Amino acid sequence: MTRIPFKTLAGTAAALALAGLIAACSGSKSDTPATSTASSVPAASEQKGLPNGTSSSKYVVLAWNDLGMHCLNPSYDAAVILPPYNTVVAQVVKRGNPPQPVTSGLTVSYRILNNTKSSTKGTFGQFWTNMQQLFGVTLPLDKGLNLDDPSVNNGLAGTMLAKGDHFLASGIPLTPINDQGVWNPYQVGEITVKDASGKVVAKTTTTVPTSDEINCSKCHGKDALNDVLKKHDAAHGTQLFANKPVLCASCHGSPALGATGPGSSGMYLSQAVHGFHATRGASCYDCHPGPTTQCSRSLAHTAADGNCTACHGDMANVANTIKNGSRVPWANEPKCVTCHTGVAGVDTGTALYRNARGHGNLYCSACHGSPHAMVPTRQASDNAQAIQYQGKAKAIASCAACHSSNKGEGFSEFAHKHTAAGDNQPSACNVCHTGFQDVTQQAKWPHQFQWKARGGSSGGD
Repeated sequence: MTRIPFKTLAGTAAALALAGLIAACSGSKSDTPATSTASSVPAASEQKGLPNGTSSSKYVVLAWNDLGMHCLNPSYDAAVILPPYNTVVAQVVKRGNPPQPVTSGLTVSYRILNNTKSSTKGTFGQFWTNMQQLFGVTLPLDKGLNLDDPSVNNGLAGTMLAKGDHFLASGIPLTPINDQGVWNPYQVGEITVKDASGKVVAKTTTTVPTSDEINCSKCHGKDALNDVLKKHDAAHGTQLFANKPVLCASCHGSPALGATGPGSSGMYLSQAVHGFHATRGASCYDCHPGPTTQCSRSLAHTAADGNCTACHGDMANVANTIKNGSRVPWANEPKCVTCHTGVAGVDTGTALYRNARGHGNLYCSACHGSPHAMVPTRQASDNAQAIQYQGKAKAIASCAACHSSNKGEGFSEFAHKHTAAGDNQPSACNVCHTGFQDVTQQAKWPHQFQWKARGGSSGGD
């Protein structure tokens, strides 16, 4: 089997709203650690010092995880699907009339709260022990691989790189076990922005999720990942078990690890896994985390089983569409416009939601939240940023931050209620905007104010 070197695998939070807005709005576990899916959101006493808690803030930082959930192996001594790898993105907005995303003159750092090491947790240290055989590189303990910038190897705290209009930290080698030994797939990152003088000008928190709940034991027994190798050898005449650990993507191309084709096997990993298990009684949450993690958690988009097939199709459909060439894993994913029709800006063209930009050149995720975790969600840490800035777990700048509907009293009423020419009442738009150049031009609004009206209880807009 030919190995591909990695380098070629190309609370509820306190309601810290803006001051003016407040006035206006009167599987197989690697060990058995304690388990919790409660979010480690800073307590109210810890969040009081956040500089964006007042309307005089010059900057606001919006941060998110790129996927809404990252998966990693529970061990790295047998069959290996994914390394510990997480990505955090942030945009710093200079508030104004109009506001704008900025990177110059600023430094953005991150740290995972209550989590400083990965190599000492459970059996995750095997990743560093076997890294050379699996990925063709050797790195210091607690430093991760990086697909975006291979020479930059991040840890659980560090500096984010400026990338045009945003900041990026790729390949954070995070595990779901914190320094107290508690297993929690919803880890929390703190993002801090400093100006050229070193003064903190903005700070926020975001969920940095990761789960090892790839539960092959349902079918493969207690020693699941070794059993997978043995069954593969028996069915295909390979010698995987004798040469373990084995990176599955060494033969089955995985775009999640940078592959641009199906690999030496001629079959993408996603096609092989989904196709093989489509008729074997497997469910999405058997592999995609999971019965405990339940990674798809947006209140408007999920169900008890994750509601995965509503967007992605069932396992047979996933495999068949990859086989017939109409889908490339990770490159051709569901589009929001499939369900959200007739709304400007929802059809992002060839860009996936996670990569697309919209109003004010902000990423869609900056306002709406990560894929699989669009605000509001059932995890407090997902909602904390929206609550910090506007006092309610709604998409940033949603009218529902104050009103009973996400359309408020309608487009025509906004100029009368929320501008200097009218009553000058603050709105959720003031998270970024200090004023408005021309509120009469509906085309300048997010989604041109064409979204559907929803009640304030669970709608995500």
